Amino acid sequence: MSDQKKPGIIKKVFAAGLGNVLEWYDFGCYGFFAVIIGNVFFPSDDPFTSLLASFGAFAAGYLARPAGALVLGHIGDKLGRMRALTLVISVMGGATLVIGLLPGYATIGVAAPILLVLLRILQGFAVAGEYSTSTVFLIEHAPAHRRGYVSSWSTVGQFSGLILGSGVGALVSTIVGQEAVADWGWRVPFILSIIITALGFYYRRGMADAPVAEEGQGAAESRSPVIVAARTEWRSMLIYFCMIVMSGVGWFVAYVYAVNDITAHMHVSTARALDINTVALFAVILVTPFAGMAADRFGRKPLAIIAAVGTGVLALPLWWLIHHDNSGYILVGQLTFAVLFAIGWASYAVIMVETLAPRVRVTVISVGNGLAYGIFGGLTPLVATYLVEMTGSEFAPVYLLIAMAAISFIAILLVPETLKRTRSRRAAA
Repeated sequence: MSDQKKPGIIKKVFAAGLGNVLEWYDFGCYGFFAVIIGNVFFPSDDPFTSLLASFGAFAAGYLARPAGALVLGHIGDKLGRMRALTLVISVMGGATLVIGLLPGYATIGVAAPILLVLLRILQGFAVAGEYSTSTVFLIEHAPAHRRGYVSSWSTVGQFSGLILGSGVGALVSTIVGQEAVADWGWRVPFILSIIITALGFYYRRGMADAPVAEEGQGAAESRSPVIVAARTEWRSMLIYFCMIVMSGVGWFVAYVYAVNDITAHMHVSTARALDINTVALFAVILVTPFAGMAADRFGRKPLAIIAAVGTGVLALPLWWLIHHDNSGYILVGQLTFAVLFAIGWASYAVIMVETLAPRVRVTVISVGNGLAYGIFGGLTPLVATYLVEMTGSEFAPVYLLIAMAAISFIAILLVPETLKRTRSRRAAA
């Protein structure tokens, strides 16, 4: 990459990444404080019922993703990537701020949980196209031989948001104490999200799509990208969904459900659990760019296969470590899961962008993400809580993860290795 192009790419990475920061900052905060939010908005004499209702509201945001994926995929493919990204960060940021200010059940009664669920649905609808659109945007603007590396910064943005959510939550818990956190402290991270929203809107509002983002959107193709994708690329949607479903389920098993589980049953404080999460999430930020570089050098499929096989084989022992009394064991378990997921994330989107026509890229990837993370990922904490309650086994959720790893492995075998094609085009040029 020439020196003249570096500033442009850096600015695009920053603009695209801020939305990913906001998305995962909010969803991370909600997941980490699910027990407290359950007590505030869904009070019950049975703690299990409150937690289940809280995870239900959490899942509502993800269940809205498929619908959001269709609408925002259309906007991203038809009207431009950056127009969709600006809309997403505005809606997402506004809803996050309102959650931080929303009165609880004790103040406004049944209206509180209803409004919370509606806000979660609005958020889920808005962010359905965030990761997909920003990643497609970056891959399209990256040099062909650095697509894995450049696109990896979308994932870095996501986990930077999760680290912020985890770090702010741990800081608030440490400073004000558990009683104040349960009373008002949990609201602070949500209110502070306005800073990320303002920065993201500022940088995205003035950034136009480059010509590559407009390829295939002329008068020759007037049909909706959603219709085109459904007719011509439904197999690609299905394969992409199956390829990423393991990471969708795995993330919410290991870093959302597990945090609340060990806090409630393993006598681990909220502050300690969030500290461990912060370290594991930081590992994702460190590993993902290197995994992206490896994908550019050795191929996309090898990394995806390592992630699926490694997760399937190591899921049981890693789950045992996470549920150990020793905090060091918990950290090792979460760090290993983080590395495996990061390796996979460095390759999934690049494979699809390099095999799909520009006019349907955002739609296919948005729908695949919306289904995998919306239906399976969003429902995972709810399903895991139910399975453990019904079976009495704390290992019940891990068997679900192993099954998803097998599905992902089969899907990965069906996709082409696009690195060779990229190298051939570069050599021809």
